[in-house]
Amino acid sequence: MAIIVLGFDWDDGNWPKCGKHGVGRDEIEHVLRTMTFRIPDPNPEETRFRTAGRTGAGRAVFVVFTHRDTPQGLFIRPISARYMHAKEVEHYEQIEKAMADAQKR
Repeated sequence: MAIIVLGFDWDDGNWPKCGKHGVGRDEIEHVLRTMTFRIPDPNPEETRFRTAGRTGAGRAVFVVFTHRDTPQGLFIRPISARYMHAKEVEHYEQIEKAMADAQKR
């Protein structure tokens, strides 16, 4: 069953937190539109997820997000985003390779 997401939920609560690390809105949205995996985030207050991906320019970004179900439909609400550090990029590239190898089987 496909989930239809109508867009992204941005406001003065989440944009400053995401933007303070230098990642642009368009980069965050690109990562979320093209994500190939998500894992649960351990936040006890709400259901959140983590993902990582590459911007259109190829930079690796880590994003925490949640879903917002509104009367209009489902939206993705970014919570936090930052460029990944070298060790994280290395680990992410290993995961990318393992996922690509698994798809070949």
